[in-house]
Amino acid sequence: MIPQLEKVIGNLNKLTSTEQDAIAELIEDELLWDVSLEKSLRVLSKLADEALKEHHAGKTKDDY
Repeated sequence: MIPQLEKVIGNLNKLTSTEQDAIAELIEDELLWDVSLEKSLRVLSKLADEALKEHHAGKTKDDY
């Protein structure tokens, strides 16, 4: 484990269990957000590719 992380964990050990629970929840939420964002980006990229293919195939029209 890197020294900076060891220092942070050492500081976390000084917190109350309620505070530690709150920090753990924040970390878990952040990790889940990263996974969710990565999945969303893959889906959005696929949709964008499909839209470009349709546009290049003349299946779209400009509505200005």
